[in-house]
Amino acid sequence: MKDALVFLIDTFARLYLLILLLRLWLPLLRANFRNPVAQGVLRYTSPLVVPVRRFVPSIGRVDAATILVTLVLQMLANAVVMLIHVGVGAIDRISTNFLAFTGSALVHLALLSVWLFIIALVIRVIFSYMGRSFGPPAELLNELTEPLIRPIRRVIPPLGVIDLSTYITFVLLIALSMALGDLRPVY
Repeated sequence: MKDALVFLIDTFARLYLLILLLRLWLPLLRANFRNPVAQGVLRYTSPLVVPVRRFVPSIGRVDAATILVTLVLQMLANAVVMLIHVGVGAIDRISTNFLAFTGSALVHLALLSVWLFIIALVIRVIFSYMGRSFGPPAELLNELTEPLIRPIRRVIPPLGVIDLSTYITFVLLIALSMALGDLRPVY
C-alpha cells in the first residue's frame, strides 16, 4: 500500500511541478504567451504563484515567485514521501539535514527541467516525422527547444535533410541528467 501511495503522490507532484517549470522556462526562452498551451500553463499555476508574487518580485525575466513555489512544493513532496517510508523519524532527518534536504529538492527540480526538455525534444522529433502541423502545441515545443538546438546547429550545420543538432542536444541532455543524478545528496 505504501508503494502505491508514494507512486500517486510522486506522479501528481511531478506533473504539477512540470507545469510550474514550464511557467518558469517559457519567459526565459522568450516563448509566446498568447499560445493556448502557455495560457493553460498560466491558468493552472497562477493560483499558487500570483499570491507569492506579491511578496517575491521577479528578477528580470526570472520569475522568483515561481522558483520559490516550485522549490517548496518539491520539498513538500519529498517530505511526504519520506514520512510515508520512514515515519515520524523523517522530521528529525529533515530538520538536522535541512541544507541537504533543500539541495536534494533543487537537484530534483534541475533533473525534472532536463527531462522536460528531453521529452519536448522527443515530441518535436515525432511531430517533424509526421510531416504535418500540430498547431499551438508544436509551436510551443519549437519555442521551448530551439534555443537549445540553435547553438549546436551553428557548430554542426545540417547535412542536407539530415540535421544532427537535435540528436546531439538529446545526447547532451541525457548526459546532463546522468551528471545531476550523481549529485543528489543523501540526507
